[in-house]
Amino acid sequence: MHSAAFKAAGLEAWRYELWDVAAAELPGLIGRLRGAGYAGANVTIPHKLAVIGLLDGLDAVGTRVGAVNLVRKEGDRLIGSNVDVEGVAAALAEVGFEGGRAVVLGNGGAARAAAVALEGSEVTLVARSLGNWEDRGRLARSVDLLLNATPLGRQGEVPIQADDLPRAAVVDLVYAKGGTPLVRSARSAGLAAADGWSVLLAQGAASFTAWTRLPAPLEAMRASLPG
Repeated sequence: MHSAAFKAAGLEAWRYELWDVAAAELPGLIGRLRGAGYAGANVTIPHKLAVIGLLDGLDAVGTRVGAVNLVRKEGDRLIGSNVDVEGVAAALAEVGFEGGRAVVLGNGGAARAAAVALEGSEVTLVARSLGNWEDRGRLARSVDLLLNATPLGRQGEVPIQADDLPRAAVVDLVYAKGGTPLVRSARSAGLAAADGWSVLLAQGAASFTAWTRLPAPLEAMRASLPG
């Protein structure tokens, strides 16, 4: 997606690379970003919290979420932010959710970002770490929106059963070609649904602009996604 964006924007020298690092290697990687030739990075699980202490600061969104998935350079400083919020907001707009009662499955960085994007709604976080995971079906049935911010769905699992779908809309942050089982189930039931491709595109566009200070070439980015 970013390679397509750089090409469309005429940034031929720019590259987006995957760095798969263990926790012990994270400080060295962040130090590498401080060198010449780097504009920033995206950060994914399991490093969204650990990276905070290695940065020079957080912007307002990163501070509110308390988790970072975007690093950008400001002079010689590395600033953390969270573009999951913009991604979730785009998905909420896609399903037409403008407020109400919502259940968010998960309690990690993505769930925290979702809670910020859902500010103004009545939000219940449901996770094993919160001790209410077994109640997720009952809780989901009673709300307007269900948002899955767990990894469940990547291997074909479903975080809830079809009988436990919410009243109006589903957003699944997991992305899979053809849609996740949760999204397919929601659409079959006549609910509005958006999957992680919508979120990925929106957060990718926000990342591109943060690094380059240019408008994101959305059509080129969208065309590169297989979803």
